[in-house]
Amino acid sequence: MKISDLLKPNALVADLKAKDKNALLEELTDALARVEKGLDRKLVVDVLKERERLGSTGIGDGVAIPHGKLKNIDHLMLSFGRSRDGIDFDAMDGRPAHLFFLLIAPEDSVGVHLKTLARISKLLKNPQVRERLVQAADGGEIYRIIVDEENNL
Repeated sequence: MKISDLLKPNALVADLKAKDKNALLEELTDALARVEKGLDRKLVVDVLKERERLGSTGIGDGVAIPHGKLKNIDHLMLSFGRSRDGIDFDAMDGRPAHLFFLLIAPEDSVGVHLKTLARISKLLKNPQVRERLVQAADGGEIYRIIVDEENNL
């Protein structure tokens, strides 16, 4: 499953307004709800907060991949956000996160959920890709970078 197959341009936030983890989870859930009609916002945010209580999804190098699983959905859902200022996400390296992929998976998914997390991690492992995403002018450019770089994986 390709990231570009899951991420719709309308679920991308080029300039996040959030200043903390909880606000970020809400803002990216709202972005997801723009393309996933009928999504239960409160349930999604609660699932994400519960996952964060287990351990931060801030993986370091300015990246966080908040994720969770929901009953009653039948496909993966993805949104993306960028914070130029950065948000403290309790990352392993202690630095703020600037790039966020929010992934919601069906409760019974295992393989495809993990493969998608791994694909996102692989994409953002490259420091040049991270820098290009942070410096991109707008959401359209961010989306093009993700598509182009994913084709190089």
